[in-house]
Amino acid sequence: MGGTEARDGTEAGNDAGGTEAGNDAGGTEAGSDAGGTDGGRGTHGTAEGRAPAALTTPRGRRPVVAALMLGMALAAIDGTIVSTAVPQIVGDLGGFTVFSWLFSGYLLAVTVTLPVYGKLSDTFGRKPVLIAGIILFLIGSLLCAAAWNMGALIAFRVIQGLGGGALQGTVQTIAADLYPLKERPRIQAKLSTVWATSAVAGPVVGGLLAGYADWRWIFLINLPVGAIALWLVVRHLHEPARPRPKTRPRIDWAGALAVFATGTLLLTALVQGGVAWPWLSAPSLGLFAASAALAALTVVIERRAAEPIIPGWVWRRRTIASVNLALGAMGLLMVAPTVFLPTYAQSVLGLGPIAAGFVLSVMTLSWPVSAALSDRVYNRIGFRLTAIIGMSAALLILLAFPLLPYPGEPWQPALIMLLLGAALGLFQLPLIVGVQSTVGWAERGTTTASVLFCRQVGQSIGAAVFGAVANSVLAARLLDAPTPGLPDDLDAVARALEDPGALSAAATDHLRRAVDAAVDYVYIGAAGAAALALLALVVLAPRRFPVITEPVSAEPVGSERVATETDNKQDGKQDTSA
Repeated sequence: MGGTEARDGTEAGNDAGGTEAGNDAGGTEAGSDAGGTDGGRGTHGTAEGRAPAALTTPRGRRPVVAALMLGMALAAIDGTIVSTAVPQIVGDLGGFTVFSWLFSGYLLAVTVTLPVYGKLSDTFGRKPVLIAGIILFLIGSLLCAAAWNMGALIAFRVIQGLGGGALQGTVQTIAADLYPLKERPRIQAKLSTVWATSAVAGPVVGGLLAGYADWRWIFLINLPVGAIALWLVVRHLHEPARPRPKTRPRIDWAGALAVFATGTLLLTALVQGGVAWPWLSAPSLGLFAASAALAALTVVIERRAAEPIIPGWVWRRRTIASVNLALGAMGLLMVAPTVFLPTYAQSVLGLGPIAAGFVLSVMTLSWPVSAALSDRVYNRIGFRLTAIIGMSAALLILLAFPLLPYPGEPWQPALIMLLLGAALGLFQLPLIVGVQSTVGWAERGTTTASVLFCRQVGQSIGAAVFGAVANSVLAARLLDAPTPGLPDDLDAVARALEDPGALSAAATDHLRRAVDAAVDYVYIGAAGAAALALLALVVLAPRRFPVITEPVSAEPVGSERVATETDNKQDGKQDTSA
């Protein structure tokens, strides 16, 4: 970017009253595109990051917030609404052996494009990136509805994912642009509510459309929703005027291609390993080796690029690096409830699909409530400590799951999920709000995208690792099965238990106990991921996030002051950046 690393800066000044301090008194880590440094006390640009006057009032923001919520709903409901229609899709198009790529292809496209869109939004503005993302998502949706076979549908799902990557990252960035620090929990709580509502409504809407209309309507329904969001963005989103750059912005196409290729190979290896081929087979080892080589090449390209897609400061700044690692670990642990709990509820507790979905969905009830109230905590004790409390509670809750009795009652795992949602809401939102508040407009898109990218990669790693753990536990428990020939992987066991009449009572009980043990170990692994998140915050995160204070007025401001603990003490004000 425009700034440079402080040559004599250190990160050791937290206890002495600095933040991510350089040797200058009160220095911060929050580098500047306007000539500031990572370690010095430079300003953070001019009016960048200031919303126009029309967007500083609740009435002016209302249509933009509606557009953001609709855009987020498009991305949030996608996975859940498609999953319920898989039997109808496979029955119509065939391709049962590759249908999992309906989800994997979309996930790959979203994940690997997040850093690219983040950089583009910092370079050219949020509005054109969001508009392009909505249009691309709608084109993909229309093509999916017209798909003639499974291969075409998978390809069109990838196009959808290319738009979904722009939606996820840019919506979160615009939300931070519109609201000052004290009001950011309000919009983040609304976006969390969208995810929660989508988790509950997606399966219901998808089931109704697939059962009473046609599966193609699960894609066509995106068109009117996206059209309204697009109109609201075009009509009502006005970005702040920015100084015209002295030189024409250069797009790091080589870096973008390298990031895309590296992410695609790595995520393909993680998603397909242990499913399409064994972990130690030639395809797995070849993909991992190729992704490692491409990762090294990506680092070389990005170090030489004038405007890198993934700048080095994303990992050099302790605040951003620690949040990236912590949320990556959260993505890892989230696999336990979202992927394995429904199987547990159906196979061990004997619940139907709808009741099993309810056991999981209660987490989405407590999460947005906890997130909405988290500002009352972090405004008193700080972002880092609030997140540590939330993840510590999540660690204890995850460890409580293996203590549930067998087979137990449905309300027991539901209660654990309710508590887990509250704990994770207290963890995630303070970190996202906190890290967005440590950078100016010109770095916020890249920062937000890096956080979401790490969370997505964490989920992919978690699915691969915990899938291997569950299947290995199952295989070990079924060595002494009372009936020979029983399945030894989780998906096959779940299908076998759907028809208990084909099994003896002893075999059915043995399979259920094996699933119970496998999911218990997965939750123990998820607790390990929670411990990793805590370690990242305790060891790497600064005690006080170096928050940039934003002027209250809507008038253009000459420069943004960087808040430090020392400044706040001198001003006699409470430091909300703690």
